[in-house]
Amino acid sequence: MTRKILVTSALPYANGAIHLGHLVEYIQTDIWVRFQKMRGHACWYVCADDTHGTPVMLRAEKEGVTPEALIERVRSEHTRDFGGFLIGFDNYHSTHAPETRAFCDLFYQRLKAAGLIKARFIEQFYDPVKAMFLPDRFIKGECPKCGAADQYGDSCEACGAAYVPTELKNPCSVVSGVRPELRASEHYFFRLSDPRCETFLRAYTRQENGVLQPEAANKMREWLGEEGEHLLADWDISRDAPYFGFGIPDAPGKFFYVWLDAPIGYMGSFQNLCHREGLDFNAFWQPGSNAELYHFIGKDILYFHALFWPAELEAAGFRTPTKIFAHGFLTVDGLKMSKSRGTFITAESYLAEGLNPEWLRYYFAGKLSASMEDIDLNLDDFVARVNADLIGKYVNIASRAAGFIVKRFGGRLLAADAELPALRAIREAAPGIAERYENREFAKAMREIMALADGANQYVDREKPWELAKIPEKEAQLHAVCSNSLNLFYQLTALLKPVLPALSARVEAFLDVAPIAWDDVQRLLPAGHGIQPYAHLMTRIDPKQIAQLVAANRESLAPAAPIAAPAATDAGKAKTEGAAKTEDAPKPDVISIDDFDRMDLRVARVVDAARVEGAEKLIRLVLDIGEEKPRQVFAGIKSAYDPAALKGRLTVMVANLAPRKMKFGLSEGMVLAASGANDVAGGIYLISPDAGATPGMRVK
Repeated sequence: MTRKILVTSALPYANGAIHLGHLVEYIQTDIWVRFQKMRGHACWYVCADDTHGTPVMLRAEKEGVTPEALIERVRSEHTRDFGGFLIGFDNYHSTHAPETRAFCDLFYQRLKAAGLIKARFIEQFYDPVKAMFLPDRFIKGECPKCGAADQYGDSCEACGAAYVPTELKNPCSVVSGVRPELRASEHYFFRLSDPRCETFLRAYTRQENGVLQPEAANKMREWLGEEGEHLLADWDISRDAPYFGFGIPDAPGKFFYVWLDAPIGYMGSFQNLCHREGLDFNAFWQPGSNAELYHFIGKDILYFHALFWPAELEAAGFRTPTKIFAHGFLTVDGLKMSKSRGTFITAESYLAEGLNPEWLRYYFAGKLSASMEDIDLNLDDFVARVNADLIGKYVNIASRAAGFIVKRFGGRLLAADAELPALRAIREAAPGIAERYENREFAKAMREIMALADGANQYVDREKPWELAKIPEKEAQLHAVCSNSLNLFYQLTALLKPVLPALSARVEAFLDVAPIAWDDVQRLLPAGHGIQPYAHLMTRIDPKQIAQLVAANRESLAPAAPIAAPAATDAGKAKTEGAAKTEDAPKPDVISIDDFDRMDLRVARVVDAARVEGAEKLIRLVLDIGEEKPRQVFAGIKSAYDPAALKGRLTVMVANLAPRKMKFGLSEGMVLAASGANDVAGGIYLISPDAGATPGMRVK
């Protein structure tokens, strides 16, 4: 049965470049969509640039261009980068488009008619120099909870506390540097607290409904609370002029908040595609539609997509998403992407250094699962895995057989042995691998495909065509072995095509076959089929290329503009209004003595140490720093230390670091260690005080 599927990815914000953190989502979505299309389903993939908001307005002003000119330029850059990584959108649009404006007005009118829009006056910080109300992330000050300086207006990055901007101590405007004033303004709210919305959302987000992943459904229960708790607050959907966005009908000087029109941009982009392709928009978006609707997003924007967006759709008379797939963030070499280390890597720089985009597509596929866990781009592992799997296992099969077919047999194949164990294994494994793709368990699929490639290589190693070629009377056997080998390669290509579309196209040209569909994994190339001369399909990664990439991203840094928000590690995080924590700006070269004195560094004795089951890098440390009860700290030092050898030794701990809740338990500090450019190449070395130091001593 042919399915009718509409797929979206989060809209990248039009205020920055696409980087490798963003690409996790788009590569994940693209693989899933390509798989659906290979199976013959009617699957459409749409996206758009998210263009509205204060950051875009201020950046355009700083560059001396109109916001419209800025977003058009950024959209061109985004389109270039996505194309470079083979992201196959059926339509890539902009939220600053007539289709999205029309839907925004329609939503507003329907929500208002349903009694779900309410106006009320609120107090906000106002910049008297710029003559504008300030978004939360354009206000900084001292945390009202812990006193940490230079914190944003919505949350503290030192202690993790959340608050409203008016609670900040000594607030200042990020835009002009002046102290903001409190001023009252009338705002429009979507009544998310209305019992109709709450009742709907409790039912919609239940785990048993399958709309959300289990961990996402659990998070919804936290936000919704128990029956009768009524934790949902009304949602401010308006902003005051000056603001780059769509004006609210019949409300001069008021604009729709960017997070109101961003998800509506999915509909706008699809409407634009429908006009071009003659598709029926209502067949996908009206209640009762038999089409499937899937949103791929980062876990940091789950709140907007699993609460606000479905509630709006339901109240405005549209269908809701079939499923919402949330993924984790990207770390590089186990750490948050860093500009100073050169691991905040842009898509443009990756391509400019001549790295093959399918190397990254395969590596990400080998890490991605259906969960919301973060994934790590380990640069050494990246080189090793791509070279071993794609070159050493997969491409190697064709390179070992094709030359003999062309030179000795006129480029013609014999009929393959359908009962060859390696060929039969691929055909039998294909349904299970299809299920892995369908369920977004790409890492499991890649492991199973490479195990099948191992079986194919074992067949080639056992038959030794290079030896058969030296024995004239073995000519027929050589022909059969090479024909079987190229059929193995053909079937493996079918399994890998969603991940490696460009390489698969080159294979199709080399084997002289029509575009491979998923069902082709069950068939063999016929006797007498002709192939083209073999040319190298993919090169190995040279580790020097990775070193050059890291250096290029480090050297290309420019000082952050005062009004620019830090870049984020996920597509949804790039937006500064309403977003979660973002990448820190480059650290200054010097600090004051006051900055240093804020750190409470203590001598610590390791009371106990143990490996953490299920964690690749962590050791659990129990540390005595002279307090009544030892502290638990998780440290990423597993590659360098045997836990047994750590017991009893002294080290140095940051004692006033905010506790961090991890999946393995609470980490109550951080131990200090030295390392080189990366942990594998440079080593990890715990900092230890001289003999005589005792637990609890302060390091000054």
